[in-house]
Amino acid sequence: MIILMILMSVAYASLSEYLLHRYVMHRPVWFLTYPFEAHAKVHHRVFKYDETYHLINEKDKWTIPMAWWNGLVLIILLSVIPAILSLAFHEWWILAIAAAIGTKYYLTYEYVHWCMHLPKQKKRLIERFPVIGWIFYRLNGHHLLHHRYMNRNYNVVLPLWDLCLGTLLIRSKTPFNQARGRCVPDVQPKARAARTP
Repeated sequence: MIILMILMSVAYASLSEYLLHRYVMHRPVWFLTYPFEAHAKVHHRVFKYDETYHLINEKDKWTIPMAWWNGLVLIILLSVIPAILSLAFHEWWILAIAAAIGTKYYLTYEYVHWCMHLPKQKKRLIERFPVIGWIFYRLNGHHLLHHRYMNRNYNVVLPLWDLCLGTLLIRSKTPFNQARGRCVPDVQPKARAARTP
């Protein structure tokens, strides 16, 4: 039961990331325009898909992460449904697991997103382990495509809902001047083999 709750909490955190990114951070919602302004208008203006995908001006470094208080708000929002379920079933471990997973998911989002836009010459911990490094490499290409096509690839940590909701893009449909680096995969269209008669 606990394993199932962990898996459901990860899927729920991924869905929440997707919905917030797509519907709150990429369009103004009623009076709530701050996320749209900070993300779509500032972050995407500073960090594009070319060499500016990586930090160019030191003054722009703090446009990479969300404001610190966003984390608290997101974790509280992620805990509402689990809190209701905990009350309904009189099982507080449901809320504890969901809140712990939500917190870890948010922190992972911030760290991975930071590493994507602020690469280092030396390998970071996330790049040193073969499997984790490969996952980061793939997620970095996934996120780079989001900066090229802002209506695709909304998940940063786990692209589950991009896949389920039809916004997943693996490669660009057309060539473009993309960012390059040790941890950035080539996301250009695959060259088509010439036809032979």
